[in-house]
Amino acid sequence: MADALLLTGCGQLVTMAGPAPRRGRALGEIGAIRDGAVLIAGGRVVAAGPRARVERNPAAAGRRARKMNLGGRVVTPGLVDAHTHLVFAASRAAEYEQRIAGATYEQIAKAGGGILSSVRALRGASDDALVASARGRLARMAAHGTTTVEAKSGYGLDFDNELRTLKLLRRLNKEQAVEIVPTLLAAHVVPPEFRYPGGADEYVDRIVRLILPAAALEGLAEYCDVFVERGAFTVAQGRRILAAARALGLKPRLHAEQMARTGGARLAVEVEAASVDHLDFASGADMRALAHSDVACILLPGCSFHLGLARYAPARRLIEEGAIVALATDCNPGTSPTLSLPMAVSLACTQMRMTPAEALAACTINAAYSLGRDGRIGSIEAGKDADLAVWDVEDYREIPYYFGVNHCTLTMKRGRVIARGR
Repeated sequence: MADALLLTGCGQLVTMAGPAPRRGRALGEIGAIRDGAVLIAGGRVVAAGPRARVERNPAAAGRRARKMNLGGRVVTPGLVDAHTHLVFAASRAAEYEQRIAGATYEQIAKAGGGILSSVRALRGASDDALVASARGRLARMAAHGTTTVEAKSGYGLDFDNELRTLKLLRRLNKEQAVEIVPTLLAAHVVPPEFRYPGGADEYVDRIVRLILPAAALEGLAEYCDVFVERGAFTVAQGRRILAAARALGLKPRLHAEQMARTGGARLAVEVEAASVDHLDFASGADMRALAHSDVACILLPGCSFHLGLARYAPARRLIEEGAIVALATDCNPGTSPTLSLPMAVSLACTQMRMTPAEALAACTINAAYSLGRDGRIGSIEAGKDADLAVWDVEDYREIPYYFGVNHCTLTMKRGRVIARGR
């Protein structure tokens, strides 16, 4: 193993080793090891555990492996951001100021702002400008420990621009190191040209007949998402889109119960979705149904924080019921313009009462599960990709404790350094 790399001096190694997904008490079982080490070769983990044991591995013995001493830092799996709107053209800072002055999200949307503002901006932007801005976001995400992101379309809302966004994601996947999992979100909101009586159903028909088949034929997306929400799409419309998507080989995801309870969570269970995201207004019955399903519940505390809302998703109840809980940034220009999963972890701890261990598991192994990649990423185990984040702290609990502070000093994707901090 001439290319072997031995990471030693891990003051605390958080492996997340074990079965996935994690539910209930198991969510807090993160496999933290003092004085750990990781042996890497060919972009994969060969061994991980107590330093003395790993260093006895034949590939690590003597001078066969190059050594990197991490000086007592904390090592975790690379973070997995399972819900982002990565490709957009401009911020919505003016709306941020309007909300501070008292305008609600829905009032801004009815006035032509919100998602439709981002649609206008994306439609008018060049491919190169969109790629350059998204590449910059990915670099900053990597600097915060993120190695994999799910990225949605949804700011095109027509045939050409939805497919264009997905093609730009494919281009980005080839041009930079962070792994991108593409999702078609043509059903984000009804586009402006279909805002007339009956127009929403006509747009759904266009998604089903034209956009979905084209995306599937070109292999541009793994998932199809629908925003089932007041002012977006109904349960019936979502069911139609997701049934068509599944028939074409695209797995379902949903935005649901963000601003009101609309039945999207139960639809996610019905269609056996990979995930249902937001869930701020999920009912007790919704949570029990989700707990008896294999649907991942991706919670997005950055939205409530940025919108200045008192209500957050019921993480503790979901965990106690036995649901599969994951965390993500929801990086987007309107409601959660953050690139930092550690900040989302901090918010999950302080605002949703998740423990630091639960929150880290939620954005590593459980997030990987929600993307169908838990067999390859999300934990530091022999045979898995060597996706790692190194933190300049003494204890993993300090990652969320220092909110808004980036302590990530090194990020690896498949054994290669893709970001360095201080």
